[in-house]
Amino acid sequence: MAKQVTEPVPVWRFLVMVLGLVALACMLVWRTLHLQVLDADRGRDFLQGQGNARTIRTEQIPAHRGMITDRNGEPLAVSTPVASIWADPKELVNAMGRVPELAQLLGLNRQELREKIERVAGRRFVYLRRHLTPAEAEKVLSAGIPGVYMQREYRRYYPAGEVVAHLVGFTNIDDRGQEGLELAYDEWLRGTPGSKRVLKDLYGNIIRDLDDGRAASPGNDLQLTIDLRLQYLAYKELKLALQRSQAKAGSVVMIDSKTGEVLAMANQPGYNPNNRSELRLAALRNRAVTDVFEPGSTVKPFTVVAALESGKFTAESTIDTNPGHMRIGAKTLVDPVNYGELDMEGMLRKSSQVGISKLSLALNEQWVWDVFQRIGLGRSTGIGFPGESNGLLPNRPKWLPIERANFAFGYGLSVTALQLAQAYGVLANGGVLQPVSLIQRAQAAESYRVIEEPVARSVSAMLESVVRPGGTGTRARINAYRVAGKTGTVHKIGEGGYADDRYLSLFVGMAPATNPRVVTVVTIDEPGSGKYYGGEAAAPVFSRVTGEAMRLLNIAPDAVEEMVAEKAKNKKPGSA
Repeated sequence: MAKQVTEPVPVWRFLVMVLGLVALACMLVWRTLHLQVLDADRGRDFLQGQGNARTIRTEQIPAHRGMITDRNGEPLAVSTPVASIWADPKELVNAMGRVPELAQLLGLNRQELREKIERVAGRRFVYLRRHLTPAEAEKVLSAGIPGVYMQREYRRYYPAGEVVAHLVGFTNIDDRGQEGLELAYDEWLRGTPGSKRVLKDLYGNIIRDLDDGRAASPGNDLQLTIDLRLQYLAYKELKLALQRSQAKAGSVVMIDSKTGEVLAMANQPGYNPNNRSELRLAALRNRAVTDVFEPGSTVKPFTVVAALESGKFTAESTIDTNPGHMRIGAKTLVDPVNYGELDMEGMLRKSSQVGISKLSLALNEQWVWDVFQRIGLGRSTGIGFPGESNGLLPNRPKWLPIERANFAFGYGLSVTALQLAQAYGVLANGGVLQPVSLIQRAQAAESYRVIEEPVARSVSAMLESVVRPGGTGTRARINAYRVAGKTGTVHKIGEGGYADDRYLSLFVGMAPATNPRVVTVVTIDEPGSGKYYGGEAAAPVFSRVTGEAMRLLNIAPDAVEEMVAEKAKNKKPGSA
């Protein structure tokens, strides 16, 4: 076998290689000499800076968002400490072999995590997983994966959940208000984050604080006028009512007529602010302040107010409703039956369209509009809730007779449930408008008179007949308490005008009637059970909610003798 011959390496190539190594060594020696001897201060700064860039960081200190509570201090929104895992992609990209381990620790898809890191490889910050428990975050950090760090944060939690969701709203993942009072009072609730310089080890753990830094300033607490006991009661009864009546939606608003404070405000359908994974946008609306509707017969008492204030009519004045219908222009208005002669109380008790129409046509065309405007219809209540509607209160230069009639019994204008509650608060307060409020304040907003006191008292007394036998709202009665209120049944507007099979059912009332403390509005939208009259669908909800409120608020009964007399009357002979 032939022997392989190895050619010798040329001398010149060997010399070039040696000279290159010598030159490289000289450069390293010169750089070291320059840093440590010739320019010692700058050298130390350079080396120290390189080390600090890896170990000294500015740590953000999250601010604690203020708590939201009910009037009694019950928590409605609180902040709980959590931890978020973030990464420095420039560091983590050198440890891509540990991505599967990191994905498992974070509960993420490994391929998606890898792609996410690669997409932001040139950045110095990216969140990997937000809002873990501190224990979960520590487990991730203990793996010692380079470039993975923890950031302390707060997450909002709502102890009452769906019960107050439409009022309180919620924050986003960055703790900024997105809906409800969380949005309206975001600046008040949100604190100011702090910061400090810290020394960290290779795994992101803080070794020591390097300075005191700037402390975080917590946000301010917010106390509402809501009573959580009454709020839960309204929520529960409204939800049950919608299930029974197969209705589309509904609202309950309860206010303290003396102070204007909102004690309860519930809406359906609702949502859980702690779990918004399947949230529908329609469920976000606080319908009591954002949704408007024609109030129908619930504004008839204020048409009577206009008549009494005009001086043309008294409480004893009568209107002839014969023959139970009347023609105005091309339209015919019809009562369920021919009620004949009705006084003011009778028109409200029977909710006569013919009677109220004839009454309004006998008045100056601006008088009814003026009363509606004075009680707060057509303008914001000033409650400060995001998306509150003003409603609609049109004022025409010239009113057609049919427009005046429709307006007098609640068509051709629109209101919110909260506006209706404030308006009935005027009657409850003897003609004084007390602005409504959602936030506890040291002093209530200034009230002012909008209706003559004798007129307001007289109309309030008339409304007691609505819930007595022969009235349209008998199902609103409350044992041992006198109630004054009004039913409403409104045809909803469809594509071709008013629909024959879609209704809004209403009841507005106050109790105890002798000295009203509470005003409650109930709206049931499109009941599907066949019982669509306000006295059938809405009045029973009023009775249950307001009746229990009387007991929870420890309000003394004002109809004990009447209750005892009625029980004796209904008692069977010979029974014990």
